[in-house]
Amino acid sequence: MVAYFDLPGVSAEDVDITIERNIVTIRAERRPARQEDDEVIVDERAYGIFTRQVFLGDSMELNKMTADYARGELCLTIPVSEKAKPRRIEVQTSDQEPRQVTASATEGGAR
Repeated sequence: MVAYFDLPGVSAEDVDITIERNIVTIRAERRPARQEDDEVIVDERAYGIFTRQVFLGDSMELNKMTADYARGELCLTIPVSEKAKPRRIEVQTSDQEPRQVTASATEGGAR
């Protein structure tokens, strides 16, 4: 499984990823690039701390998750557990002839 998050203007040092049970939390902080004495005409980006949470099923191998961050895009790769992957069950056949089964009463009055 792969999950992508757009984090433009955020440096890799300002991205924090935590896992608790089956919840992955991404916390990031975007800081303004401007200097204190800059005269800003337009600034369309929000700044500050923000978080995203992803709720994953029990079939994920969260301890094997990897994170790659490039050009403002965070990519989480989370392998699916082997036990959760589809698998084929082979059908076995029994070529025995049907046989008759008879029941008899047992002594002692069993019913």
